Amino acid sequence: MSKAPEGPTPGFLVWRLSMKWRVAMDRALGPLGLTHAQYSLLGSLVGMQRAGLRPSQRALADHTGLEALYVSKLARSLESAGLVERSTDPADTRAVQLSLTDEGLAVAARAVGVVRRLIDGLLSPLGGLDGPDTEAFTRTLTALLDVPVPAVADPSTEESS
Repeated sequence: MSKAPEGPTPGFLVWRLSMKWRVAMDRALGPLGLTHAQYSLLGSLVGMQRAGLRPSQRALADHTGLEALYVSKLARSLESAGLVERSTDPADTRAVQLSLTDEGLAVAARAVGVVRRLIDGLLSPLGGLDGPDTEAFTRTLTALLDVPVPAVADPSTEESS
């Protein structure tokens, strides 16, 4: 029988940090009419368009880690707001490509500035966005994200201890 850990577990701390940052992002982006999820799409589209890409909703879902159905819903709301254009991919009529409108580019640029200031403050214990410990923190987070999610064991087949 293993001993219960003292204090919060790493998983609990990651969950708490993600919730704290999500709330902070939603509050900071609210005046621009954006949620954190919408910003994730806009910011990703900015980077992809700069690289000369016009991603499909599926490619954007893979890039952001969001479910494809959720990306589709977010893209429709951003299209209704005049920030994103959705069009059929000429190479695959089943796929929908996304691109930013001029207004979408302008809103994304403002949002990037807001988020950069926010993240710099949230990372202040590490010296800010460009702080000495932030690079190591980013490498650690990347390593954790690169670990595949293990298959869930069937609890009915687990032996009792």
